[in-house]
Amino acid sequence: MDLPEYASSTEVEVERWSNGAVGKRRDVVAEEVPVALEYNGISHAVMMASPADLEDFALGFSLTEGILQDRSELFDCEIVTATDGIQVQMQIATERFVALKEKRRNLTGRTGCGLCGAETLQQAVRKPAPVISHAQFSAADIYAAMADMQKQQHLQQVTGATHAAAWLQADGKIACVREDVGRHNALDKLIGALAQKNPGQDFSSGAVLITSRASYEMVQKAASTGCGFIVAVSAPTALAIRLAEQANVTLLGFVRQPGHVVYAHPQRLLP
Repeated sequence: MDLPEYASSTEVEVERWSNGAVGKRRDVVAEEVPVALEYNGISHAVMMASPADLEDFALGFSLTEGILQDRSELFDCEIVTATDGIQVQMQIATERFVALKEKRRNLTGRTGCGLCGAETLQQAVRKPAPVISHAQFSAADIYAAMADMQKQQHLQQVTGATHAAAWLQADGKIACVREDVGRHNALDKLIGALAQKNPGQDFSSGAVLITSRASYEMVQKAASTGCGFIVAVSAPTALAIRLAEQANVTLLGFVRQPGHVVYAHPQRLLP
């Protein structure tokens, strides 16, 4: 049996209406695919995601969900194409797998939904330890970085349907960009990519940039890595602001040159 090849986008025929005129044309749309994350042979989560950078996604998800504490605890990661989706088969350290089984939950994720399957309030609202970060950026640095990230959103440019997350280094340059139909997935892919490239990645030294609103879980995921600076193109939620305050995270929203709003810990923003 031939298994499907999953691309991040596909062409479809559409009917476009504009100024009273109707015409047929080909359009590029983003794909989303069920991605099953398996640990030592046990399926833990099924997420709808863009079928690209899935090794990064698996590692980032594992780190931000507390399944793994370090990149070294992931021994192997294999991407297996199935008839109705993709399986990401991971082999992790026995100690971490035992801990996972103890707190295992049935989590079925959907685009833009980060808490599906949580069984208790404690599982739903996890509070990371306060971040120790000396990262500092000027408004000019941030505006330039947001513009640079936009230029690197290749899937968004052709589909208009994806979010991105980017890493802003201490030197003011964008080091990595990842895209996905889900904002949480894009951030997990970014964190996983950075951890893959540099197992000793210092997340406290830079900032995370996101092309979405800053929901609670976006702040939680970034803070769980030690990142103390989050820049969002849209608004945060009240819970995200409270978490940022508690976790010692600088949180910026509505970042659109020539303005932005600082919601928490403005001390890291230079004049």
